[in-house]
Amino acid sequence: MVALDGPSGTGKTTVARKLADRLGAGYLDTGAMYRLVTLAVLRAGTDPADTDAVGHLAHDVHFSIGTSPERPEVRLGDEDVAADIRGPEVTQAVSAVSAVPQVRELLVSRQRRIIADVLADTGGIVVEGRDIGTVVAPESPLKVYLTASADVRAARRSGQDSAAGRDTSVEAARESVERRDRLDSTRATSPLRAAEDAVPVDTSELSIDQVIVALAELACRRGLLDDCPAEVEVEARA
Repeated sequence: MVALDGPSGTGKTTVARKLADRLGAGYLDTGAMYRLVTLAVLRAGTDPADTDAVGHLAHDVHFSIGTSPERPEVRLGDEDVAADIRGPEVTQAVSAVSAVPQVRELLVSRQRRIIADVLADTGGIVVEGRDIGTVVAPESPLKVYLTASADVRAARRSGQDSAAGRDTSVEAARESVERRDRLDSTRATSPLRAAEDAVPVDTSELSIDQVIVALAELACRRGLLDDCPAEVEVEARA
């Protein structure tokens, strides 16, 4: 298992999917799960700041999330909402919803079940989020914390929004990522932070392929792969 944490705009989702594909592993986007609940909250007309109402509603949300890196389906009920959960309304509200303790308890439990099922089925999984190495799976043999400068992250987020047909600007994107950082890192429950034994990887000046190569080499060094290049020295692990 690879635990991949970090703030928005660091390339987590693209890196996690490509790394899972390269390793022949499953993939789980935990952030999408919080976005699914947030979408359900907004559609129900519930105030995201009403923690009691959000906590109760979360238990009644029926959703499914795929674990294939090639095509990770995201469904609310029977509806494909992969595009809807990335909209500006959900992005604006997701930090408030994900800070609700009942929501986190519910989703962390479900994430752990998914991880266990995929590991039993395929033998490997790459999980991305903000608290994977610290809360969801602190026993993961490889924890990585992706970072990037605020300017780079804003440019990336603006590019993603533009490609998806959403109105955007680099300035607005920067305000959005910095707001998410502030809210996610200061929440009382499972704040965004690097695990003490996480390997920091700054993606500011690296291409996606360069990041994948670096992470695959880390996986080799941790003894997680059977077909590592001969020149990669495997770390001795207790």
